[in-house]
Amino acid sequence: MKILVALKRVADPDNANKVKIPADGSKVDTAGLEWKPNPFDDYALETALRLTEDGKSNKVRKGEVVVVSFGPKEVETTLRSALATGADRAIRVECTDEQLDGFLVARALAKLVETEKPDVVMLGKQAVDGDSNQVGQILAELLDWPQAAFAATLREESAGLLVGREVDGGVLEIRVSFPAVVTVDLRIVAPRSVYSTATDAAFKYNDGVRFAPLPAIMQARKKPLDTKSLAELTTEKPRIRYVRYEAPPARKAGTKVVDVDALLDKLKNEAKAL
Repeated sequence: MKILVALKRVADPDNANKVKIPADGSKVDTAGLEWKPNPFDDYALETALRLTEDGKSNKVRKGEVVVVSFGPKEVETTLRSALATGADRAIRVECTDEQLDGFLVARALAKLVETEKPDVVMLGKQAVDGDSNQVGQILAELLDWPQAAFAATLREESAGLLVGREVDGGVLEIRVSFPAVVTVDLRIVAPRSVYSTATDAAFKYNDGVRFAPLPAIMQARKKPLDTKSLAELTTEKPRIRYVRYEAPPARKAGTKVVDVDALLDKLKNEAKAL
């Protein structure tokens, strides 16, 4: 099985409170913040690795995992990290964040699929900076491929995947045939969420994503990392234009009330909640 995994770097979500917006509202200033892989994309990579290995001997890849990311030269740090954890090859598409929106990324990925010909395109369900949840669905439409969004479990079958999706009241299982587009949710990295046909059903993974040992980090420097220009993949222009950024208004400080009657009075007359 060949899997193409799309990765995006985002400003460290744990320090989102440090993001600044200049007075003119022209941009979001992330200076001083550390860049990290989008967490859901990390889960997509872990899923791809599990689908292309025998869990008991995961140093041998039984398929191919190719990672792709859009951005400047600095994005290669994210890609090298993915190579260290087990991906076979990497592709960086040279561009800036200002050149992109969800549709354009999907269009570029669709073009990349034409040459890479993967069995599955794997993505995180959304990026934690924009939270737009668009690329996977748009890509499936452009490719005219079956898709499974918000996957919580995956089982490889002979001609496709059995996908479990959490819904109200339980888990909905659907089957998608190859080739397919899959976006994953956070529960996909639970110990028994993903199994390839090579992994014994009794095997239990560690919870969460894997981390690369030092020898693998060194070896990742020698793995192929190709660079393409955005113009090679699409001449589309972004369909979304951001006019201005504004921080949400500061919340008023809370007030203490002496008793329940005072609380009810404030809820009724100030908050208009009753």
